[in-house]
Amino acid sequence: MQHNIVETAREAGTFQTLLTAVDAAGLGETLADGGPFTVFAPTDEAFAALPPGTVQGLLADPPALVRVLTYHVVPGRITSAEITHDSEQKTVEGGVLTIAVNGSVTVNDATVIQADVEAENGVIHVIDRVLIPAA
Repeated sequence: MQHNIVETAREAGTFQTLLTAVDAAGLGETLADGGPFTVFAPTDEAFAALPPGTVQGLLADPPALVRVLTYHVVPGRITSAEITHDSEQKTVEGGVLTIAVNGSVTVNDATVIQADVEAENGVIHVIDRVLIPAA
């Protein structure tokens, strides 16, 4: 049996910071019950690579946190098989992600390090950097 996006991320064990942020932003229920979604999920290492204080600052500013998190989510299920050429994808946040295919797949300045983690209500692509929407 497949799990929803939140359960799938929790089971992976490498998204503790992301899950903490999702809970703090009040997005857990949406990501668990809504969809389908494509989530570009930064690892704990990606969050740790942000400038010191960034994560704490976001956790203390729920509206900014929601913007950053929803910038990682695209409506619909987009698998790696469907990412065959450069494209732009509109995010739930309203911004646009630039996806480039050049041997590897990049999303803005992040690289997809694991594609197609299937969930009941979407798909997760693991990325190595946190995406920050334009101000």
